[in-house]
Amino acid sequence: MGLSMFSMPGYVLLREFDAIGKGGIHKAIITKSNELYGKKHGAHKAKQLLARLISYPILGIALSLTLGALLMGAGNASAGAGVVIVGTVLILVLIYTMYDDLNDRVKKRRYAISKQFPHVVSKLALLVTSGMIMDRAWKETAYSQETELYLEMRKTAEELDNLVSPEAAYGGFINRCNTKETARLASAIMQNMSKGNAEIGILLKNMAREAWQDRRRSAKRDAEKANAKLMIPTMLLFIAILIMLMVPVAMNFSGI
Repeated sequence: MGLSMFSMPGYVLLREFDAIGKGGIHKAIITKSNELYGKKHGAHKAKQLLARLISYPILGIALSLTLGALLMGAGNASAGAGVVIVGTVLILVLIYTMYDDLNDRVKKRRYAISKQFPHVVSKLALLVTSGMIMDRAWKETAYSQETELYLEMRKTAEELDNLVSPEAAYGGFINRCNTKETARLASAIMQNMSKGNAEIGILLKNMAREAWQDRRRSAKRDAEKANAKLMIPTMLLFIAILIMLMVPVAMNFSGI
């Protein structure tokens, strides 16, 4: 309830000024929200976030100015100016954090999907080459786990069961996952629908092999990044130990 009250100025401005809802920031937010929550809930979640991004600076800066003016009126000009400056900076940091949190969640989701992809395409290749038709193999794979990529595959399977065209169903899958691996997989399936299992099976096998190779390269890069990050605290620890050893020695020399 409190969150809705604090967001009210943003909702009012969004309603009064259509241009706010058509800007580049709003488009970026709604694209990421659709990716995280799906088109059914994405628009609503995007509007909530945009309303907060508009409301919080207005309310926060207004509060900072009011407190600053009261302090200045009481004769404490430096404290008043400090409240205005600190309050404004804190509000800007909060706004950046809120927007960055959305980007961070999208990146983590894409990373999780990319990690799950080699397992998915390997299972699809195994089922298809064993004689199972593509739609059945897709559904069998989709319901085998509960993680991000499998859940997106499940949505596509449900759409196909509800007689949504394959182009629309797989196109939605590409948009929701938004990774190059899933786009390539869905595009390959759509392009080879009229061909036999043997050809699509070979394609999936090659894709699985490449996916595992990419996964190994990615794991190697992640390990190198982790080692690089560990270097800084290691160096700081080394410097601290060196200082601890050198200070007593220096004090002994100075006492001679």
